[in-house]
Amino acid sequence: MNTTEQSFSVLVVLIRQQLALSQEDLARQLGVSYTTVNRWEKGHNRPSRLARARMKAFCEENIQRGELELQCGQPS
Repeated sequence: MNTTEQSFSVLVVLIRQQLALSQEDLARQLGVSYTTVNRWEKGHNRPSRLARARMKAFCEENIQRGELELQCGQPS
């Protein structure tokens, strides 16, 4: 697992914890499967460009609502 994959894995876990979402809940909100979220968290799959954009938009929306304190952007 490289640094980008690890960063994204950690980011997904932190987002879920802060929003108190299950992997299934997050998957539904992002329009991906539960398996996809699970693989992201374990670092087994890298997110597509579209998935990273959806995650960024999801984070920004939750930050604006004050539900998420974490800075979410695409891992570099």
